[in-house]
Amino acid sequence: MFLGHFGVALAAKKVAPRPSLGTLVLAALLVDGIWPVFMLLGLEKVEIVPGITAVTPLLFVEYPYTHSLAAAVLWGALVAAAYFLFRRDRAGALWLAALVLSHWVLDFVSHRPDMPLWPGGPLVGLGLWYSVPATLAVELGLFAVGAWLYASVTRPRDRIGTYSLWAFVATLTAVYLSSVLGPPPPSAEALAMTGLAGWLLVAWSYWIDRHRAAVGAG
Repeated sequence: MFLGHFGVALAAKKVAPRPSLGTLVLAALLVDGIWPVFMLLGLEKVEIVPGITAVTPLLFVEYPYTHSLAAAVLWGALVAAAYFLFRRDRAGALWLAALVLSHWVLDFVSHRPDMPLWPGGPLVGLGLWYSVPATLAVELGLFAVGAWLYASVTRPRDRIGTYSLWAFVATLTAVYLSSVLGPPPPSAEALAMTGLAGWLLVAWSYWIDRHRAAVGAG
């Protein structure tokens, strides 16, 4: 899943107003952000196998340190602890932990049975990716609801606050549709490098939030 993770992060602003949108996106996308590093280090492995599902050609051979349920719980606890240490926002910290864990839940819905419960443990997955129409409906739906919720609980401080948000929404939608409907990545290494570029989206999220304020704030 891709857009769905962003949708959940955007929606979380309604229940967690204090963390920046950038922090919410970082939490929701954390395991995908560090996954390329683990791949390039040879600790996790993916292969390009066109046709393995209708949506993605990725065969996830092993990724226990980023995409197992046990790892998600650990990463979530680390993110929550780090945020609480600096911000002393208990509610925000708990929501950030939930966002990290939500990544595994959404991937569990999307993936074929390749999601480990723990390193070396059983593999699970509901296989939403076997259907392109169902995947598009779920991902675009989650993203649309998330964008609407974020826009409804924040207001632009200036013109940048308006245009940066909707440019972000349009860019993510275009990237997602091109990945689903376009050709497969040329190699696992190219996929990893593209994944690292995703950190720019976290930076963009911080920039958006700096130019928007919570509804009712001064």
